[in-house]
Amino acid sequence: MMTGATLLSLAGALPARADTLREALVQAYSTNPTLEAARATQRGVDENVPIARAAGLPSASADATAQKSLDNSLYSAVGPSRTFNAGVDLTMPVYSGGAVRNRVAAAKIRVEAGQADLRGTESSLFTSVVSAYMDVIRGEALVGLNRKNVSVLETNLQATTDRFEIGDVTRTDVAQSQSRLAVARSSERSVEADLAAARETYIRLVGKPPENLVAPPPLPDLPASADDAVSVALDSNPTLIAARQRSKAADRDIAAAGAGRLPKVSLFTTGSYTDYLGTVNRQYYGYDSFHSAAAGVSVTLPLFQGGLPAAQRRQAQAQAGAALEQEIGAERDVIAQVRSAFTAYKASLDLIQSSQVAVDASTLSLEGVRAENSVGRRTVLDILNAEQELLNAQTDLVTAQRNAYVAGFALLSAMGRAEARDLNLEGGVLYDPQVNYERVRGKVFDWDNDPAPVAQATRTVDTPVQDGNIPDQPEP
Repeated sequence: MMTGATLLSLAGALPARADTLREALVQAYSTNPTLEAARATQRGVDENVPIARAAGLPSASADATAQKSLDNSLYSAVGPSRTFNAGVDLTMPVYSGGAVRNRVAAAKIRVEAGQADLRGTESSLFTSVVSAYMDVIRGEALVGLNRKNVSVLETNLQATTDRFEIGDVTRTDVAQSQSRLAVARSSERSVEADLAAARETYIRLVGKPPENLVAPPPLPDLPASADDAVSVALDSNPTLIAARQRSKAADRDIAAAGAGRLPKVSLFTTGSYTDYLGTVNRQYYGYDSFHSAAAGVSVTLPLFQGGLPAAQRRQAQAQAGAALEQEIGAERDVIAQVRSAFTAYKASLDLIQSSQVAVDASTLSLEGVRAENSVGRRTVLDILNAEQELLNAQTDLVTAQRNAYVAGFALLSAMGRAEARDLNLEGGVLYDPQVNYERVRGKVFDWDNDPAPVAQATRTVDTPVQDGNIPDQPEP
């Protein structure tokens, strides 16, 4: 089966003067704020690994104190009036009951879950962009059809008025033509408003106004049955993958919570230095300064904690149970999405065929009604009805074409086949969340900061307000 990369690369051969679907997807991939926020959120999830690991690494601290006595008592006179103390402590955890190990493992698994979530965000964005792209194309087509219908009805009204003046038709025929023209003009304004809204949605997702959108490339070959689509989705859908990973992480949380009942062992060493700064009475003190050092092993064996570790483990078990149920819920959702998208896609294809038949038949019918009207066998109302039937059939065809493409892409998305990794960016660099994870996973320096965050998405405040106008179409 062809991949999503084929779908997008086919658009590369289209004229550069017009926006292509591939260009819209790449623009959204590079500048959409929802996607940029998801990437930043994932970078935050990456930091949970070094945070969890820090509890198992050595820790060192130093302290210093300087003081001056303000007491005028006898002891103050013979004792030191100024003192300087400094110390260093170093602790190395050796055993924590597996708490650190399991927390690090859970954090790593949740990084994988977060990366799957990021894939899902990308896929959802691309589906929305495709929908907005097709909405603009459909809107422009409907505006063109309604504009043409208004023009035809204006001609009909003029012809009917001329015939009324010579007594060939009645005032009723003129009124019917006027009524249909008024309704057509209202429909024209309505589809123009819908087109303006579609263009604004496109700007919100893509970051720029649509310009001369061209027809999208054909969708890749889709599975022959819903069962085939579901089989692929169960292995590749990012939402389901994320739910499975969170369920695995929850098992690690149980082990980490149970570690609170086990012994903890650590190595330590301390050093201190004290200096009286020449303020001691030599009759009572034989030294002005001294230092000390010590090293040892610390063992802590919990005996009773008021039931805290047991409650924490039971809580982790309950949360793991919830994660298991959520995994099944995600699986159900994916199956329903795939089956619904497959059914909608197939139904839209059937509707395209029937709508095309209706358009062809309505076109022939209108020609026949007009011919029969010229010899007095059809009324003006018959012509108006035939014209409306043709417009309805054309509208149904345009809508079915839009729905089929969107449903097909939604099916690819639900199957995990419409993500950033499927794009052919022609030398561009895809965002790889693993790069940041590898960068931060081993960091241990306390002052290793990243630059201050700067917004990556583009703003749309300077884009022009959209309307429902389309360029005048040349007469055939």
